[in-house]
Amino acid sequence: MGARKHHQPRRGSLAYSPRGRAKSMEARIRAWPKIDADEPKILAHCGFKAGCVQIVSIDDREKTPNAGKQLVSLGTVLVTPPVLILGIRGYSKDHDGLHAEFDVYAEDIPKYITKEITLKNKEGALENAEKRLRKIKEIFAIVGVSPRAAGLEQKKPYVFEALVSGGDIQKQFTHVKELLGKEIKIDQIFELGSTVDVAAITKGKGWQGVIQRWGVKKKQHKSRKTVREVGSLGPISPQSVMYTVPRAGQMGFHQRTEYDKRIMVIGNTDDDKIKINPDGGYKHFGLVKGDFIVLKGSVPGTYRRLIKLRSQIRNVPTKVNKPNILEIVI
Repeated sequence: MGARKHHQPRRGSLAYSPRGRAKSMEARIRAWPKIDADEPKILAHCGFKAGCVQIVSIDDREKTPNAGKQLVSLGTVLVTPPVLILGIRGYSKDHDGLHAEFDVYAEDIPKYITKEITLKNKEGALENAEKRLRKIKEIFAIVGVSPRAAGLEQKKPYVFEALVSGGDIQKQFTHVKELLGKEIKIDQIFELGSTVDVAAITKGKGWQGVIQRWGVKKKQHKSRKTVREVGSLGPISPQSVMYTVPRAGQMGFHQRTEYDKRIMVIGNTDDDKIKINPDGGYKHFGLVKGDFIVLKGSVPGTYRRLIKLRSQIRNVPTKVNKPNILEIVI
């Protein structure tokens, strides 16, 4: 018999190892861009995945073979109800990292949030926070969104942090302070034609073998007892299996962040000019109601899943061009 072949996984697949189940249905955003601007701005919003459409547009990318020609691309519809600014969180920073110094919450928080999550202000929290601004390095807005605002059945709201960037710490604190208890729409954070990053939990596929999970090549006919297994787990000595060897296990339901998704449409279903709902609504979701956006390309996760939108952190363009949409094929 010849030497045993070690079937390697596809290139780049080890970047996501180990592939375990996500701890929560809500994706975490671990990195934020720094906005060099005088006025502060909240850098995140969220939506719920509804379905897919086809976008017929004019390709406005310069120096490409298809520039100026008609382009048909996939679009993902996200229902983006307004997010509620619940509070302010300030972080100090030392050699051990970031440390939460204070939390300030709005006075009149809706019942659908207080019923599920306890958010209480300590006495003098606002005055205490303003005194400690000197040691604060980052200001975050605590925002909340109810799935029921998107037409879903889930009662428990999603509450997460969104970085405030631009200006100094005092301006950032004042900006969020003025927004406490108010709702912010998607068009107040992102503009049409801008590019965002999306974070979500991918569609779960359960326990899968090495062929589907890692893309390992099937073995030759009659070469071994099995066909859909790895040819070798490693050498006889040392008697250990390296982490680089493809193994069966959990596939899907992982946290993933995808970069540079362009906003092609920002609209509202009350506007008669834009028709976004197919007859009977989207499969597994239903009718889109209220604010929505259409992103170019695909988005991780299954329908009805929370999708977090963050300001672009890579390849930030110098100017934002509004897309020339000819038609949306539902």
